[in-house]
Amino acid sequence: MSLTETLLRPYSPARPLVTHYDDAAGSRVELSAATLRNWAAKTANWLVEEHDIEPGGRVAMLLPAHWQTAGVLLGAWWCGASVVSSSADAAVAFVPPGGEAPGAATTAVVSLDPMGRDLRGDVPTGAVDYIAEARLHGDDFLALAPVPGDTPCLTDLTVDEVLSTARSRAETLGLTSASRVLSTLDWTVPSGVLDLVAILAAEASLVQVTNPDPARLPKYRETERTTVDRLAP
Repeated sequence: MSLTETLLRPYSPARPLVTHYDDAAGSRVELSAATLRNWAAKTANWLVEEHDIEPGGRVAMLLPAHWQTAGVLLGAWWCGASVVSSSADAAVAFVPPGGEAPGAATTAVVSLDPMGRDLRGDVPTGAVDYIAEARLHGDDFLALAPVPGDTPCLTDLTVDEVLSTARSRAETLGLTSASRVLSTLDWTVPSGVLDLVAILAAEASLVQVTNPDPARLPKYRETERTTVDRLAP
């Protein structure tokens, strides 16, 4: 079973899973488990059908903590890809608008638009518009074969090692299925991403704040009823 299936299977479809604030944009987006699963499926289908990604294939993640990034990560793991931090020799590298991916076979620009809109035709030469292409693919992913537990998953960690490390971190943080985590941590590869996986491994929910304004955090704690803080220094 892939890491994505293991993480998402316990969640009921309608449950709010990721709530994303971007304080620079002044936006709030809430994704249910079903919506996040759909984005992950579209991503996995796009990676397999358009880029021939197989288990262990290298996918570079050069994105900030964002709800679209969560969909990309889960989609990559669903089809067995190994998420890495360098675009060198990556089959696909996901970058924000204006980002570059030297050495990658394909550069996929992720709009990071709060409402999930694509780049509206403003695609850099030699790159592809991830949102515009992925949204055309199916809302479910049917893997041709299970992803073995010893498949590379996150840098040099395998699927089994990522899950074990994440569960250990969740236990250390005291996370449970009742936890609602307020986080301003960046999703660096691998440490920051492991923090995200720990939250999902605990069956908790996440309130992620990008470009955080510290003055707004108390209000988020109150309105979102968060129970755990994971704040950047």
